[in-house]
Amino acid sequence: MPLTVVRREHMHLYAREPRSRAAKNAVDALLRLQHAEEQQLEQARNESQLTKNEFLAVRYMLQAHRDGRAMGPKDLSVMLNVSNASVTKIVDGLVVKGDFRRVPHPTDRRAQVLEPTVQAAKKIDASYARFHEAVVEVMDHLSSSENEILARCLEQITDALADGRPEPTAEYSVDPEGLAEPIDA
Repeated sequence: MPLTVVRREHMHLYAREPRSRAAKNAVDALLRLQHAEEQQLEQARNESQLTKNEFLAVRYMLQAHRDGRAMGPKDLSVMLNVSNASVTKIVDGLVVKGDFRRVPHPTDRRAQVLEPTVQAAKKIDASYARFHEAVVEVMDHLSSSENEILARCLEQITDALADGRPEPTAEYSVDPEGLAEPIDA
């Protein structure tokens, strides 16, 4: 695939174009933000020298720890949607790297819980710092009314996605004309 296509894929909207130029500009900005966040997180993951599942595991464990919830390997298996054997391998690796500690469960002597280390917290916090600081810096310079409008729009988009809307209609359908014929297998 040509590199120019890959570089511009994040700017493609798989639906009809917005009706106004202002709406198109807003959609384009939202797609660029999404792409920038994805790039930032991938760069941070690479810098942390963690695999994707290790990175996610540390994030989940930090959030659980900050929420005061004890989590063990079984919980992590569910969160990562991987087998118990895979979680064991991930956890073992994170313990060796110094990102997790295994500690006795507070109420069940047979079980263990996992705790993220200070080192793990620093890795993850540093990973998100640049993105979060940039977002906060820009939002702090918007007026209250601009922030209210932005928040309302983003909430509407989030709610629509969570509800499974919008339902595809002919207006949103991709026109099959001009697309390559399927290859018979």
